[in-house]
Amino acid sequence: MYSNESYLLDLLQEAHLFDDAALEDVSHKKKAQDSTLEALLALNIINDDQIAEVLAKNCGMDYVELHKLEVDPSVAQHVPADSAVRFGIVPIAEGGGTLVIAVTDPMDFDALDSVRHVLSVEPEFVVASESAIKQRQLDFYQSELDGDQIAKLDADAIAVTEGDSGGEGDAPIIKLVYQILQEAYQNRASDIHIEPMEEEMRVRYRIDGSLHKVQSHPLRLLSSVVSRIKIMTGTMAISEKRLPQDGRIQAKFGSGDLDLRVSTVPTSCGESIVMRILDKSSLTIGLPQLGFFSDDQAKFNELIRLPDGIILVTGPTGSGKTTTLYACLNAINKSDRKIITVEDPVEYLLSGINQVQVKEAIGMTFAAALRAILRQAPNIIMIGEIRDLETASIAINASLTGHLVFSTLHTNDAPAAVARLADIGVKKFLIASAVRSIMAQRLVRTICADCETEGELTEKDVNALRLTQDQIAKAEVKKGEGCRTCRMTGFKGRKGLFEIFNIDEEMRLLVNADESTVALRKRARELGMRTLREDGVRKVLAGTTTASEVIRVTMADSD
Repeated sequence: MYSNESYLLDLLQEAHLFDDAALEDVSHKKKAQDSTLEALLALNIINDDQIAEVLAKNCGMDYVELHKLEVDPSVAQHVPADSAVRFGIVPIAEGGGTLVIAVTDPMDFDALDSVRHVLSVEPEFVVASESAIKQRQLDFYQSELDGDQIAKLDADAIAVTEGDSGGEGDAPIIKLVYQILQEAYQNRASDIHIEPMEEEMRVRYRIDGSLHKVQSHPLRLLSSVVSRIKIMTGTMAISEKRLPQDGRIQAKFGSGDLDLRVSTVPTSCGESIVMRILDKSSLTIGLPQLGFFSDDQAKFNELIRLPDGIILVTGPTGSGKTTTLYACLNAINKSDRKIITVEDPVEYLLSGINQVQVKEAIGMTFAAALRAILRQAPNIIMIGEIRDLETASIAINASLTGHLVFSTLHTNDAPAAVARLADIGVKKFLIASAVRSIMAQRLVRTICADCETEGELTEKDVNALRLTQDQIAKAEVKKGEGCRTCRMTGFKGRKGLFEIFNIDEEMRLLVNADESTVALRKRARELGMRTLREDGVRKVLAGTTTASEVIRVTMADSD
């Protein structure tokens, strides 16, 4: 670690950072393979900032708090990445023909002489902590280092702390980030939000669709936390703080494997980071687990086994559309069928299915990918989302030439998808010919099984849901009292509400006749289509969820 550890220990003891009693205690506690200095660091008796200060004073050099300095990344080009890592240095400033270099060990004179020989300018050495130097090496040289070098630096990089001994900031950033991820996993969170506020770094988890504030930390830790998460992705640039970035992390907690989709956005207080947790256990989900009643499930089972046509799932972001599409593909994924998906991004890897990642930057758009995969002779195609006329046109042509196409669309209800397709330029007669069914969906929180008890319907609930006396008499209304399992919310998990709009012969005539969405919806209800709220009412009466939850989620469906 350092060129002359015994001499360094004497210097540290002379600086009154520890005494003989502490050394004696360390000798009993340290691991056999650790040196005394490593044990002192591991037991938090000293830290590497204190070591750097003592070394700087002893060698007559300046000590710099490198983690607090703004350093231009372009200055790193003066020192090759391999040399910086090998000698434990990083350039931090230049000017007047001099290059200022931060060093870990100013007593390693052979290393300093070697640095002078590889440079084309005169170096001026200053001392900084080992962790701060390694963090800057990761910032500046990540693209030039191999995986082993990055992993070694990442493992060795100790957190930048608040500076008060024994305070919260003494915990390494690495441990803090791991703790955030682990707690989110244990609480079944779907998203982790790390947000810079004016005076704090706020951590929130989205659990069953609702955000919960779980932690707050000093704002000064934000930069280190964000850098650590960027390092874990292996693809995001640590030094780039001005532009949004995306990446992925694979993590393992106990027996669970998680994929995290990472997004950073610069804000006025610093970078905001959101990690969406992609739980692989949802890959095996079947149609019954989505929340279908038996009659709707039978109807939908028939639809997804049609030989051709388009089946659309609609709803806002976060309404479970992708999970439903994956459940459909799982249900029909047989060895005699070729299934290809086009997604942005590919969230889960599905066994036995060819998945194509959209890459707009290189021209791999939804439309370009669709044109290519049609030459792969698929039976079934899934398109992550229909966003424009070109994608919609290719999807419709594919369905009319014998392919079954699944996709999503952003509309408030199922019949409105017809108008949405027309708005982006699809002819009404093509919609009528190609689309077989449109299903709108929402997610409602389900009552926690560990604390459920008998509930009751208020007069307001009865009026809002338009319940009849017969329905009320047969209802098995439940509520959750709140327990540790559900974080005292009374809810655990979510199920879908569904509105299935089939385009049969009569509906085709109405679509071709350019009837309005209101007219289509009215006729569909006359023919037996249940709205989202009506499906929600059935789930309230069955004791799956509460009236207030259905009213909240289906506010736009109150008519």
